[in-house]
Amino acid sequence: MGFQHPSRDILPQYPLIIGGSLETSGAGDSHAHIYPGTGGVTAELRMASLGDVDRAVEAARAAAPAWRALSGDKRRNLMLKLADLMEAQAQEMAPILTAENGSIFIAGPHMSFDAAQKFRYFGGWADKVEGRTVATWGGPAHDYISYEPWGVVGIIVPWNGPLFAATMVMAPALAAGNCIVIKAPELAPWSVMRLVEIIQQAGFPPGVVNLVTGAADVGAAMVTHPGIGKIEFIGSGATARKILASAAQSLKPVGLELGGKSAVLVFADADLQAAAKRGLSGAVSANGQGCVNGTRLLVERSIYEPYLQMLSAMAGHVKVGDPFAMDCFMGPVISETALNRISGMVTRGVADGARLVCGGERLQGDHASGYYLPITVLADVSPTSEISRNEVFGPVLVVTPFDSEEEAIALANDSDYGLGAYIHTTNLARAHRVAAAMEAGQIQVNGSGEAMTPCVPFGGMKHSGHGRLGGIEGLREFQQVKNVWVNLAD
Repeated sequence: MGFQHPSRDILPQYPLIIGGSLETSGAGDSHAHIYPGTGGVTAELRMASLGDVDRAVEAARAAAPAWRALSGDKRRNLMLKLADLMEAQAQEMAPILTAENGSIFIAGPHMSFDAAQKFRYFGGWADKVEGRTVATWGGPAHDYISYEPWGVVGIIVPWNGPLFAATMVMAPALAAGNCIVIKAPELAPWSVMRLVEIIQQAGFPPGVVNLVTGAADVGAAMVTHPGIGKIEFIGSGATARKILASAAQSLKPVGLELGGKSAVLVFADADLQAAAKRGLSGAVSANGQGCVNGTRLLVERSIYEPYLQMLSAMAGHVKVGDPFAMDCFMGPVISETALNRISGMVTRGVADGARLVCGGERLQGDHASGYYLPITVLADVSPTSEISRNEVFGPVLVVTPFDSEEEAIALANDSDYGLGAYIHTTNLARAHRVAAAMEAGQIQVNGSGEAMTPCVPFGGMKHSGHGRLGGIEGLREFQQVKNVWVNLAD
C-alpha cells in the first residue's frame, strides 16, 4: 500500500502576508511543492517577486516607529498571547509540519509547544530591556547606555526545521522592538506561513511581521535591500558566503547559524547504553537533517566493538516509514537529489575503507516512491575521509576509535565546523576538562539535544557561524548599543 499524502485542505493558503494583508498569491515564480514521503506534488505555490519584497519592507518600516515606541509590557502581552495561541493550535500545526518536509507527526505538537516557550521566554524580556549608567572621568558628566532595535530585521530560515528556526529568531527580535520580514523556504513553506497567520490572530499591529515565500532570488533581494537593518540567516555555509559578500556592499550586519559536523565523544567510563541511545539520535532527529546533530562518533577503543553492536541493534528497532503514522520514529529526507547525494557519500565512504555496519540502501517496497534511507552506520572511518569531514545532512553516523583523552580532543577539534559537541562520561573532572578544550559553541555532557531551550545561548564557532540565539545573548543580537554623554560642567 502507498503512504498517506497530505491533503491541500490542511495547508495554509497565504504565501504572502504584508502589512497585515493575507495574500493568496505572490507575483513571482510558481513552485511545485514535493512531499518527500511519497514524491508527489502537494500544491503549486506562486511565490514572492522582488516587488513583493519591496512592499514587505515598506510595510515593516512604516510599522517600526510605533512598534519601537510601544511600551514593553504591551509587547510582552502580545507575545504571551501568541504563545497561548501556538499551544492551543498545536494539533492543527502538527500535520502542517509533516506535510512540508516529512518530519514525523508525533513530534509536531512538541514543536508548537517549543515555539510557544520561545515567545513566552522572550516576551518576559520585552518589559525588562534597560540600559546602564557608566562612571566617567575627565570632567563632570553623566554617561549612559541604551539598547535600541535595528528597525527591520530580515530573517531567512532553512527547510529542515522552519518553525523551530523562525521562532528562535523572531522571538528575540520582536522582544527587542524590531519589525520583521521573514522568508519562508520554498521547499518547506507551510509552518512559517501558518505561524505568521497566528501572529495576525494574536493582534500584532499590521506590518510588524511580514511574510514572503520564495527561493534564493527573494533572499538575495532582502540582503541587498536598504530598508532592512540586519539579516539573520540560518542555513548552509555556501549560501552564507554569498550573503556576506552581498551584505558587504552596504556593510549590513549579518547573524549566521550554519552547518555542523558535531563530534560525539564516548569514553570507556560512560553509561554505554545511554551513550548509544543518545548517539543514535544524531541519525534520527529531524530524519538526520539537523545542523547540530551529533553524527561524528569518537569511541574509546576498549568499548568500540560493544558500542557498535549496541548502536546497530538499536538502529534496527527504529521504525522508518510513513511520517504520519503514530508508530513511525523516522521519515524521509527532503528530496531525491538529497537522497542521491547522501547515498553517494556513503558509497565513497565504503570505498575509502569504512565498514558498513547497518543501513546504506534506499528503502523499497511501500517506501519506493518516497526518499527513505534507514539509519546508516559506518565504522572504522578515517578522520581525513570526505564523509568524516563534510556534513552529510542525512541519517548517517560515522564512527572512529580513539586511545586517549588527548587524541579524542584532537580528533573532535580537527574540523572546519564548530557548532556542537557531545561528551559521554561519568567522570566529572574529565567532563569539565574536555568541555573546556572543545572548539564548539554548545557542549552537552551526557545529553543529545536537551540543551536546546530558549534560555541558553546557541550558535557556532569557525565555519558554523557567529552570533548567538537564545538567552540574554540572543536578545542582544537584535539590539544596537547607543552611548549618551552629557556635559555637566558650567
